[in-house]
Amino acid sequence: MDSAPFIGSDLVWDAGFTGEGVTVAVIDTGTDYTHPDLAHAFGEYKGWDFVDNNNDPQETPPGDPRGGSTNHGTHVAGTVAANGQIKGVAPDATLLAYRVLGPGGSGSTENVVAGIERAVQDGADIMNLSLGNTLNNPDWATSIALDWAMAEGVVAVTSNGNSGPNNWTVGSPGTSREAISVGATRLPYNVFSSEIFTSEGVEYPSAKVMGFTSEDELLALDEGEYEFVDVGLGYPADFEGKDLEGKIALISRGDFAFVDKATNAKNAGAVGAIIYNNVAGEHPDVPGMAVPTIKTTLVDGQKLLAELEAGNNTVSFDIEFAYEVGETVADFSSRGPVMETWMIKPDVSAPGVNITSTIPTHNPDNPHGYGAFQGTSMSAPHVAGAAALILQANPAWNVDQVKAALMNTAEDMIDPATGKVYPHNTQGAGSIRVLDAIETETLVAPGSHSFGKFVKDTGRQVERQSFEIQNLSNERKRYSFEVEFTGNPDGIKVMTSNNLNVQPGKRQQVNFNVQVDTSKLTPGYYEGTIKVSDGETTIDVPSILFVGEPDYPRVTGTFFEKDGDSYTVGSYLPGGAEVLDYDFYKFNASDGTIGSLLGTIGEFTNVPAPIHELSWDGNIGGEQLPNGQYVLAVYVEQGGVTEYRAYLVTKN
Repeated sequence: MDSAPFIGSDLVWDAGFTGEGVTVAVIDTGTDYTHPDLAHAFGEYKGWDFVDNNNDPQETPPGDPRGGSTNHGTHVAGTVAANGQIKGVAPDATLLAYRVLGPGGSGSTENVVAGIERAVQDGADIMNLSLGNTLNNPDWATSIALDWAMAEGVVAVTSNGNSGPNNWTVGSPGTSREAISVGATRLPYNVFSSEIFTSEGVEYPSAKVMGFTSEDELLALDEGEYEFVDVGLGYPADFEGKDLEGKIALISRGDFAFVDKATNAKNAGAVGAIIYNNVAGEHPDVPGMAVPTIKTTLVDGQKLLAELEAGNNTVSFDIEFAYEVGETVADFSSRGPVMETWMIKPDVSAPGVNITSTIPTHNPDNPHGYGAFQGTSMSAPHVAGAAALILQANPAWNVDQVKAALMNTAEDMIDPATGKVYPHNTQGAGSIRVLDAIETETLVAPGSHSFGKFVKDTGRQVERQSFEIQNLSNERKRYSFEVEFTGNPDGIKVMTSNNLNVQPGKRQQVNFNVQVDTSKLTPGYYEGTIKVSDGETTIDVPSILFVGEPDYPRVTGTFFEKDGDSYTVGSYLPGGAEVLDYDFYKFNASDGTIGSLLGTIGEFTNVPAPIHELSWDGNIGGEQLPNGQYVLAVYVEQGGVTEYRAYLVTKN
């Protein structure tokens, strides 16, 4: 309700574009095409179910022995094209649903690739994939499939992943060279201060607002005194036999998600919650909690428990507006760059926190509902919907023009923690603004650049790049170029044309060279911006380069699978490995720690990227290792960096 207007969708609707005539494929867990907010978007052909191999791509219902029910794809579809109580970004777009993730929301790479191919064959104009894995690999099958979908003329939009806030956390297919990868933002919000009072002489200095559904509900806590009730960890069973109606639930952190604890409190009739930490320190804010929720440290939580023991079971609140924060990048949003290609990812960002959309309830008496979710899964369909609006307004545009328009007109966001613009690998080109994308008079493609890595020990290294400028206006434009690298480091020079005239409706190539003198630069990551100006409007094109071998993780995952009488053991090595060892350790199940070394099952040198595997017979030192849980440790040396990663595995 707030996120679609925030990116400018309502302004585009007023201009006459609602996505009509544009088909968007939702490749996900299926879609409840009977939902009253979505039924208008589906024709007789709904899409395809690759999990059960039929033409009914519905969500997984409860009771499937293979896993839990799903609602994810319906939520995504609503963000694209709902038109009812919820209004999606492109409310008149046509939808096709492809169920590639089945019970429990899990699925295979094969089904995802099949869904991409079928969507292209079925004539989709746009596809949305709010899915992925944690492998930062541009050549994973799903990433390559999206490259091909773009080559076939279908705008491919995918989520960047939810493994942030560290760099290198983007996963496939967000690593695609061509598709539009999307990071998640939180809409501007108000910050409130909070104080709680139970009895004289007891103070709770750590009390802060953790999350809430609405400001009105939060501020309503100021209006009186409430009983508070200890409900332990906040499981549904913890509320049984306790009267929470109109009261505050006191809950400990631990075992399961904060949002579920707040939901359980609401279901029990509570009007608010206080969640205290179960370890030292402060736990995170969580927007969109089902009831207004205050957080405290473990120490202050223990004070509240002591108050209950002493018979002081009432609490009052003093909650006040403190300040406003602008649009921010969500901490969970995965960051780039992409390994091997060193590309900036995400390409753009869009709202993905506390997004309310359509869901199936799986309740026959009231089957259609709404829910608030968060993740880059929620941000991607904002971009898919925006692409539908852009294609309706500019039906002759190709995939590169749609992508460039979204990137060229995106708005930079400021990190409130630093007061500076977020890095390129955090926000991409910025937060999308769909009306600006439709009305732009200039397109610069590609919308970002990576110059790769400069690894000469001494002397200068030159890399050549180019981009295309398209003048969409009806008059000649004269463009100027300026390249800035953060901190203006000595040792980086960019050489390009000073000015360029482009006739109306024409395109022109711009070539430029980047010269890096590695002897004048410390190894690391350097971020720059190519500014393209027509005298009135400036387009910022993000760019990056690396001096020396980048600081990517040398091992990004491992696998351990039984194969008959032996085991297939392997690891993902994005840059290969000069040295690779696999070690087995005991696992101390009593305290979750790593025990003594049992032995090495493989030692290798000069291993090529990106995947290594070996067959292991289960023996260490000539003796069969008993079945049970162990720690598999992977040691890697590559590019002067060593890394040792430990993984829990089960031998059976």
